[in-house]
Amino acid sequence: MSDELSKLPPNVQERLLRLQQLQQTLQSILAQKQQVDMEKNEVEQTLVELAKTADDAVIYKAVGSLLVKAEKAKVAEDLTERKSLLETRGTVIARQEERIRNQVKESQTKLQEDLSPVSGQPLS
Repeated sequence: MSDELSKLPPNVQERLLRLQQLQQTLQSILAQKQQVDMEKNEVEQTLVELAKTADDAVIYKAVGSLLVKAEKAKVAEDLTERKSLLETRGTVIARQEERIRNQVKESQTKLQEDLSPVSGQPLS
């Protein structure tokens, strides 16, 4: 495969490398998106359970490896703020994902155009 790659013109080699970099970036963004979604779901579930808890119930929150007694209202406030931040982060990641997907598509199209004369047929 590397012999075939070295036979390609330098600009095509660069485009191929760029496409691979974009695909790696997309994978990284998708992993971040999944992580943010999971954390947001966890926060939402925690808020639902917290709402079911009596106002005078003893609440503990994790601080590092410790559980510390906390006020329900303060915990709810912190979780709501965290959820908002995660939603914002999710929106930013979604925009990045869309932008990178468009760049990947554009790069693939240009690469197909470059390779069509070489192979005599478009890539599938």
